[in-house]
Amino acid sequence: MARQLTIRVLRYDPQSGDSKPYFKDYKIEETDSMTIYLALTHIRENMDAGLSFDFVCRAGICGSCAMMINGRPKLACRSLTKDFEDVITLLPLPTFKLIKDLSVNTGEWMDGMSKRVESWIHSSTEVDIANLEERIEPDVADEVFELDRCIECGCCVAGCGTKLIKEDFVGAVGLNRVARFECDPHDERTIDDYYELVGDDNGIFGCMTLLGCEDTCPKHLPLQNKIAYLRRKLATIKE
Repeated sequence: MARQLTIRVLRYDPQSGDSKPYFKDYKIEETDSMTIYLALTHIRENMDAGLSFDFVCRAGICGSCAMMINGRPKLACRSLTKDFEDVITLLPLPTFKLIKDLSVNTGEWMDGMSKRVESWIHSSTEVDIANLEERIEPDVADEVFELDRCIECGCCVAGCGTKLIKEDFVGAVGLNRVARFECDPHDERTIDDYYELVGDDNGIFGCMTLLGCEDTCPKHLPLQNKIAYLRRKLATIKE
């Protein structure tokens, strides 16, 4: 027999002057290979059209559906209901601006982070798109691509104890972005340039190495190794 699930959702609309946060329970019947995303879609289509949550790709690529599932940041589209108990509690990601219910504005924060770490190639060479790209070694290209797999879902930010304490902390996603450009031979910035960007307590030296970022990253990026690598390089240039 199909299992009966209780999906407990934190409901809150900050744009409504008289709205207060509250939990609402939805009773649904579990189906084969049901994900949290499918459960929420069923609820919105059949039980509560006013429920707000985000999604785009439904394939773990866009990062839009990240939320707190039983206290841990996860992607709703990649989380199977069979992996949880009968009662599943859903909350919006912390640290990001709440739009409504489970929907948060990660884009605004990510845009600010990108500008803060100057997330673009810095080069004095004029690029002619009619020509072939400059060749780089395959192992270097693989290293850059590995870090470029970040989908900016916000799970690492929501799972970061340092970020919850320090509002201006750039987070693992920002440090990963710096590591991505630091290893890219197209970028002409020096390690001193990166020190000016993240060489403080709101950057690389603010990380408490709790590793909540790596534990919650849905793309399994090597955040622990890259943060340690950056810290060693930035710490030694001022000796």
